Amino acid sequence: MARASPACWPAPACCNADFNEARLERYLVLAHAAGITPVVVLTKADQADPAPYVAAAQGLSQGMAVVALNAKSGDVAALAPWCRAGQTVVLLGSSGVGKSTLANSLSGGTLATGAVREDDAKGRHTTTARYLLPLPQGGWLIDTPGVRELQLTDVADGIDVLFADLIDLAADCRFRDCKHSVEPGCAVQAAIKAGRVDARRLDSWRKLTSEEVTNSQAMVAAKTRAAGKFTKKSAAKRRPN
Repeated sequence: MARASPACWPAPACCNADFNEARLERYLVLAHAAGITPVVVLTKADQADPAPYVAAAQGLSQGMAVVALNAKSGDVAALAPWCRAGQTVVLLGSSGVGKSTLANSLSGGTLATGAVREDDAKGRHTTTARYLLPLPQGGWLIDTPGVRELQLTDVADGIDVLFADLIDLAADCRFRDCKHSVEPGCAVQAAIKAGRVDARRLDSWRKLTSEEVTNSQAMVAAKTRAAGKFTKKSAAKRRPN
């Protein structure tokens, strides 16, 4: 996506058992790393009390917009501020959260939609390709296939944005190499004990940081190997017969 035009990245999630904070954090990291404004859209708000889901989503990132709605109703009007001329909306989320239904309501389109399985509330893949759709307000919408797994690579900046509160706290730790575990004078652990920080966020910060480092190192190694093979092939072609 061209960064020349303002864009937002609605990450749809359901107001039901499929709601997953850790999964949402991955989408938010990816959005921040790309310089895109994330907006969490909680679909199927007519099936349960959306308040606890809204509170949980808002707790993931300070000041982030969270919208709970029924994608089949006029609730979608709440997303109008992000659908205006010069803006591009990208829908990203798991199968069954209602991305195509939301895309149809926003664009007036007729993308195929599917039911979710009754046993686990999860959906089957309905969208199997990316679609670029014009919006009545003048913007554009990109509907994407459901994401089964999202591995993070080269998104360190996005992690820093999402966990900026923990990074700020860590700066006040007694030791610069504090692991935020059992070290004395740990400002992060102090905030957790005081109830100002959820311990789950610290675990998530550690996990995503470790994954990002491992995957980024693997990507660099793969590129190095590929470059080496290319160099050898080029040298072989230049050798006289």
